[in-house]
Amino acid sequence: MRTLLNDLRYGLRTLVRTPGFTIVAVLTLALGIGANTTIFSVINASPLKPLAFPDPDRLVPVWETFGKGPDNENIVSAPNFWDFQRQS
Repeated sequence: MRTLLNDLRYGLRTLVRTPGFTIVAVLTLALGIGANTTIFSVINASPLKPLAFPDPDRLVPVWETFGKGPDNENIVSAPNFWDFQRQS
């Protein structure tokens, strides 16, 4: 235990004597921890958890088309979808 405390004191003294290295080391650790947390959060939120819907393999997107041309698709708004559902 005494050796560990001596090593910690020596490390702290060295970091205090070299502030440039200390700043670079702390920034590198902060960037690495931040990137790791961000990537894990994104991966954990999307593909690792199942969707909160019954039968998620039956979900489909609903589009509206208008006119002719390459950009003639639009996502259906909720009121339009309810109208389609009521009329079908």
